[in-house]
Amino acid sequence: MVYNEIGKTGMSVSNLSFGASSLGGVFHGVREDEGIKAVHTAVDNGINFIDVSPYYGHLKAEMVLGKALKEIPRDRYFLSTKVGRYGKDGVNTWDYSAERATASVYESMQRLNVDYIDLINVHDVEFADLQQVVSETLPALVELRRKGVVGHVGITDLQPENLKWVIDHSEDGTVESVLCFCHYCLNDDMLLDYLDYFEQKGIGVINASPLSMGLLSQRGAPDWHPAPESLREACRRAAEYCARQGYPIEKLAMQYSTSLNPRIATTLFSSANPANVLKNIDFVSQPADEGLVAEVRRIIGDQMRVRWKNS
Repeated sequence: MVYNEIGKTGMSVSNLSFGASSLGGVFHGVREDEGIKAVHTAVDNGINFIDVSPYYGHLKAEMVLGKALKEIPRDRYFLSTKVGRYGKDGVNTWDYSAERATASVYESMQRLNVDYIDLINVHDVEFADLQQVVSETLPALVELRRKGVVGHVGITDLQPENLKWVIDHSEDGTVESVLCFCHYCLNDDMLLDYLDYFEQKGIGVINASPLSMGLLSQRGAPDWHPAPESLREACRRAAEYCARQGYPIEKLAMQYSTSLNPRIATTLFSSANPANVLKNIDFVSQPADEGLVAEVRRIIGDQMRVRWKNS
């Protein structure tokens, strides 16, 4: 496993990291005991960064992860969670107020069975009034950082331009890391356009969803995926081509998304299946087939960097 620092945080994290959204049954149903074993498998095999949110599974992911973390020494992992986006009874809710953000951190710590959060993020800022994030949400988290309740403060979003706007309108040092998903993968490398900016600001970069939320898989994207049909079809053709070469597109996608280190500190993947955790760790231990990468990108063609709205 390769380790990189997230910006200037001092957190040296594995270049492949564990996204716990799957523990909440975000993609499909999950057995709790298997999910707990997946977390243990990840940590036992060198993964030391775990990301979650109260939104995933509407609290379930944090609760299952908390059970897993009970059995792991606290110095073996860095833990990241989020504020701002929630849900209850199948209904999405958002609240970026300072009061709710502060309370949310303490609630997450209780569910996660920890007394300290290494990295706290404002979740999916595109759903917020960006000015409220700057003037209210982030200052509340910075105050928790000052008190030592959290170690570092970050922001997350699908749209990288929103991340830049928040940073540009915040005091230097407020935002220490960004998490952007689906923009450094085989069908979309838009994140590359922002790396110089983030580096100049001393901000660490976390990449997520190397499979582009299922587009880059043999199974294909789930029905709820917001990508247009033209992009879905292009990715299906790319997956079929990889299968004919005896090289699963999931393997190529994982390798591609972890290949830019250390400019991107880590790439999050999510699986509640211990065997899949081991498979992905094995994938990234090998270099990508660059010829196959080029052919896949040719097949995707004019659907490269096609965007969709977060949901």
